[in-house]
Amino acid sequence: MKKIVYLFLLISPFFFGQNNATALFDAANDLYRKEKYTEAIEKYESILNQNQLESSELYFNLGNCYYKLGKIAPSIYNFEKALLLNPSDEAIKTNLSFAQNRAIDDIKVSPKVGFSNFFLKTIGFFNVTIWAWLAVGFSVFFLLFFIGYYFSATALIKRIFFVGMFFILAFLFCSVLFAYVLNRQDKVIRPAIVFEELVNVKTEPKTSSENAFMLHEGTKVFVKETLENWKRIELTDKSEGWIKKEAIRELKD
Repeated sequence: MKKIVYLFLLISPFFFGQNNATALFDAANDLYRKEKYTEAIEKYESILNQNQLESSELYFNLGNCYYKLGKIAPSIYNFEKALLLNPSDEAIKTNLSFAQNRAIDDIKVSPKVGFSNFFLKTIGFFNVTIWAWLAVGFSVFFLLFFIGYYFSATALIKRIFFVGMFFILAFLFCSVLFAYVLNRQDKVIRPAIVFEELVNVKTEPKTSSENAFMLHEGTKVFVKETLENWKRIELTDKSEGWIKKEAIRELKD
C-alpha cells in the first residue's frame, strides 16, 4: 500500500501540472479570442515559467499576441521558437514572414545553391527528434523484413523482402545522417533576435571601439562567440561585429 501511495505522490505533480497547463492554455486562447492580448500573454508565459512546458502551438500563439500588440521583436522571437519545434508548419512560416516584414533591417541572405541548398532544405523539413524517431521506425521495419526474408519459403518472396530491406536500409541511413547533422547544427548554430530598439554593433568587444553597423529590434543574428558581456555575431550577409549580450535573446537558451 505504501508503494502505491509513493507512486501516486511521484506521478500526481506531473499529472496535475499537465492539467493546470491545459487549463491555462485554454484560458489564454479564450482571452486571445476576446482580443485581450496582454492578459493572454501572461497566461501563455506562466505555462512556460511555472510548468516548464513548451510546444510550437504555445510559441505560435505568443507570437500572434505580440504581433497584435505591435511588439515586433518578441513576436519574431516566439515565431522562431515555434519553427524550431515544428520546422515544416506553413502557418508559422507565414506569420513569421509577416512579422519580419515589419522589422526595419533588411539583411540580405547569402544564397546557397546546388546540392548544399537541397540538402539543407531536406534535413530542415523535420526537427532532430522526428528524424531520430524515423530512424527507430525504419530499424523496426528492417528487422521485420529480415525476419520475413529469413523465413520465406519461395525465392520470389525472399527477393521481395531482400529488395525491401535494401530500400529501408537506405532510408534508415538517411534518417540517422540527418538527425546527426541537425544535432551538430543545434550545438554550433546559435540564432538570436535583437530586442533593443536600436543598438550599435562594435568592431571590438568594448564600448570605446568603432561602430561596425547598427541593428534594430527584430533582426535575426547568429552568435559565434561570447566574451564576458559581449557576443560576437554574424548576420545572414556574413557581416560580423560585437554586441552587448543584453541586447539580444538567443533562441536555444
